Parts: sequence; structure tokens; C-alpha cells
Amino acid sequence: MDNKLLEIKDLYVNVGEKEILKGVNLSVGSNETHVLMGPNGTGKSTLGYAICGNPKYEITGGDIIFDGESIKDMAVNERAKKGIFLSFQNPLEVPGVTLSAFIRSSLEQKTGQRMKLWDFKKKLKETMSLLSMDESYAERDLNVGFSGGEKKKAEILQLLMLEPKLAILDETDSGLDVDAVRTVSNGIKIFKERCEGSLLIITHSTKILEALTVDKTHIMHEGVIVKEGDASLVDEINESGFEDLNN
Repeated sequence: MDNKLLEIKDLYVNVGEKEILKGVNLSVGSNETHVLMGPNGTGKSTLGYAICGNPKYEITGGDIIFDGESIKDMAVNERAKKGIFLSFQNPLEVPGVTLSAFIRSSLEQKTGQRMKLWDFKKKLKETMSLLSMDESYAERDLNVGFSGGEKKKAEILQLLMLEPKLAILDETDSGLDVDAVRTVSNGIKIFKERCEGSLLIITHSTKILEALTVDKTHIMHEGVIVKEGDASLVDEINESGFEDLNN
């Protein structure tokens, strides 16, 4: 039985006139955790943005199949409704929109139904408690004045509330202190246990992976996947770096 949730087929992507992805092939099964590693500037984030439909990232060849359907020509919001979530390296500040209102609107867009305020607030409070997150942040403008750690917690809160089929986490642990990494890592673990969704984790660090079972590791170099393996490949990269990627 084919359990592929995401399938990237020979994907080519340009940013402006520059070709960044040069024939990427990668697949993620249902309820799997995959790690994407590689040197800076090699196209990892570009892949994440292309999957989610950022219009700055032009697909010039290949296909993206999600849940059995080609999504390469879908709008960003349609991909989100299908169950794709992307966390950002540097989450944007959105003045005038509270964290609570943003999450509630996103949930209603995803389901196509109005959510009772009482039910929403109850679930939000419970989820914030799991992340040891101050409830006052719910009524603050999204990411405005948040520290780096608070922004990442807010993203994990969105992840747990929205329960996507696929979460792409782009350097979610970047710039976080040890305690914040532990909190974010725990939130990701809760997502796996509660939602049974799939994860594609783009990272340079392995701290965030310690509480997870990694099914497959992909190494990207100069716009292509050059090596794949199980969780042991993460340890191999930690020991030897990316110098021998083409061997």
C-alpha cells in the first residue's frame, strides 16, 4: 500500500533569474518524521517555500504531489486548507491582529466552519498550558514585541491548534536558548502524539530531534538531494560535516 503523503518529483525552482532547486526528488509518508540538512544556501528553505506555494519561488519543472493530488498550481491558501503548515526562520510581526484572532481565523478557513468562541478559548488555553506559554500572549498582536523564543512558541501553538497533515519546520530552533529549544521540541513531540501528522524538519541542530523518532534523513547540496538514510545519517553529518556529500 502506497502511504505517500508528499511526493516531490524532479522539482526545479527559480528565485528571480537564479535556479535554486535543480531536480529535487523526495517523498514523505503519512505519520513520518523526515529531516532535511545541508550547507547554508543550498536550497533547503526554498524547497519549503515551494511546497507551500510562495509566489516568489517559481516552479520551472517537475511536480509536487500532496495527498494524491498535484498542488504545484494551487494558491497558498488552498495548500494550507489541504493541511500544509510552514514555520518560518524569522516569523513576521502582524500589528493589529492578535495571536488568538489569527489562530481562530486560520482554523475557520481550514474547516470552512465557524468555531464557537467558548470551545476555541478552552482549546487555546489548554494548548498554551502545554507549552508553558503565558495566556496574555493570546491577546497581544501577533509576534509584535515577542522575543525570538516567544515567536517560536507562538508558531508551535499554531501548529498544535491547526493540526495539519504536514508540518514543515524551517530552522524552528534557530537562535533559541536551551530552555526554549526544550519547550519547542516538546511541542513538536505533542504534535506527533496528538495529531499523527508528518514532519519535514529543516535544521542544522539535532537538539530539536532528541525527543523524536526520525524515519528518514535527506541531505541537500547545491539544489539536489545527494544522500538519504535513516536517523544514523544525522549522527554521521554531526561527526564529519558536509565535506564528503558527493561520495
